[in-house]
Amino acid sequence: MSGAAPHITVPTWLTNSVTAGHGEEGRQWLATLPARVATHLTRWGLTLERTLDPGGSLSLVAYVHRDDLSPAVLKTGLVTPETAHEHTALTHWAGRGAVLLLAADPAEGVLLLERLHGEIPLRSLAEPKAMLEATSLLHRLWVEPPTGSALPTLADRAADTAARVAEHRADSAAAVAQPLLDEALATAEDLTGSATETFLLHGDFHHGNVLAADRAPWLAIDPRPLTGERAYDLARLVLDRADTLLGSPGAPAAVRRRLHQLAEALDVDRDRLRGWTLFRAVDLALRDLATGRREDAELHLEFAGHV
Repeated sequence: MSGAAPHITVPTWLTNSVTAGHGEEGRQWLATLPARVATHLTRWGLTLERTLDPGGSLSLVAYVHRDDLSPAVLKTGLVTPETAHEHTALTHWAGRGAVLLLAADPAEGVLLLERLHGEIPLRSLAEPKAMLEATSLLHRLWVEPPTGSALPTLADRAADTAARVAEHRADSAAAVAQPLLDEALATAEDLTGSATETFLLHGDFHHGNVLAADRAPWLAIDPRPLTGERAYDLARLVLDRADTLLGSPGAPAAVRRRLHQLAEALDVDRDRLRGWTLFRAVDLALRDLATGRREDAELHLEFAGHV
């Protein structure tokens, strides 16, 4: 990279999301973000094309090209317990079903990734076709965890959600749904204690985190990886396009039908999938409350009530 230093603008969406969810720690990270990006542009010989806006909720995403003019994506994210091992999962998958990792500085939360077609998410397809493509991709992503890795476990993730429940019990939306919250925590405890399989999981697999690509029709991005049973990963897909599903006639029956279809498609126990879907719906609702998205929180709690 040569010439004048690039001007790096932090998207408003990223600023608001990080500030709402991470307070002073987030504000300090945002203050250092432009310098962090500039450092890695220089270190890896990259030329900035443009910053994506809105980009990620915890990361600045920029289109760049390398010295050989090949396109790439520079992702600079806030390191959290959920995002800290993204590079571990991407390294293990080695491009099989997921975006290819080209370089990484994990301590700084900076990844250099192959360029996908960011303007064409799986969500752009009609739901039946999108679900078919998504389930096919999950088959490739569910592999044995890397040996000796320090990936968080499903028990760790459940404990994080329990802490969120305790933090938001007084919120009016959470208070109304208190029986659901209690059921979700009890169900997660039972499921965690009775699990009989351990896979590498994407952690946040939904249609928006799958993009069109050149070397494969679709590839997954933005894992928040952990180890555990497949039903937990699939539960996030059950919740995809929740607004559309809940807006359809006979929403409770539509939710149960999706649960059955996805469990059957991926040979996952339906009752365990139902339990993890309840848990993940509650978890998403609490995350929404933490960042001020009350309408989204109410939507996910409504979904939980139909599971």
